[in-house]
Amino acid sequence: MFTTRLLAALALTAGLASPAAAKIEVVATLPDLAALAAEIGGDLVSVTALARPSEDPHYVDPKPSLLLPMSRADVLIFNGLELEIGWLPPLLVNARNGRIQPGGTGYLDASTLVQTKLQVPAGRIDRAQGDIHPGGNPHFTHDPRRAAEVALGIGARLAAVDPDHAATYRDNAQRIATELRRLAKQQAARFAALPAAKRQVVVYHDSWVYLADWLGLEQIATVEEKPGIKPSPGHVARVLSTMKQSGAGLILQEEYYPRNTSETLSKLAKGALAVLRGGVHFERGETYAEHTQEIADQLYDALTK
Repeated sequence: MFTTRLLAALALTAGLASPAAAKIEVVATLPDLAALAAEIGGDLVSVTALARPSEDPHYVDPKPSLLLPMSRADVLIFNGLELEIGWLPPLLVNARNGRIQPGGTGYLDASTLVQTKLQVPAGRIDRAQGDIHPGGNPHFTHDPRRAAEVALGIGARLAAVDPDHAATYRDNAQRIATELRRLAKQQAARFAALPAAKRQVVVYHDSWVYLADWLGLEQIATVEEKPGIKPSPGHVARVLSTMKQSGAGLILQEEYYPRNTSETLSKLAKGALAVLRGGVHFERGETYAEHTQEIADQLYDALTK
């Protein structure tokens, strides 16, 4: 049924597609990647984000409407490290678009652009360990230093797809990378001025490790017992004990995760819960730098209350 619906949507798209489309069509799985591509490409590109910032990127619904932009895309940019493994493959197969298949010029795995990945597991991995990613933690877009690396790679790929405008893509990517590195340095210095005890945090899901690495935060516990697995009462009790012993009072989580356990912990520990947006408000025209500045400000305010 799902495949039939996808193919029907594809047929409809083929009938409506314009043969004289002037812009490079870019599809990005995440709004953060879409925002970077849109700023790099400017008026030369048309960018679609498949996921919204309010959606858990592990579990996006691969509905037929997502197939439509993929079927006409010149470039597909995805996060990689198996973040989208549960929903991107069926869309990619049924789009029947050779330009964005593995090995094609339009197929860009953003994780390959990141030089240093965190939490790369060693040894045997099985499902009993939770949602473990063999290549490392996939949430690198929470760090503007790594986003700068991604921006440069996007610029290079757009230049390869559209060589007539290669200089524009590369120049824009370099400008954005410089801006993000400057932002990263400024915010790191701001947080470094806080006492070490103020920089201790608890997270719901282990998705803020790159942000912690960037801002010098110490992540002392996760509310989830294992990645993607609901916490047991015993684990929650251990997290509470850790919070009380360390004095850490701030819990971080994205808006799409359940808040009841985090709210209970923050009350019992006499701390606070910071619910952070999972990504850029791309559809509203927000840039990656604007989103990152907002997250840094929200986090700093929560740590200094």
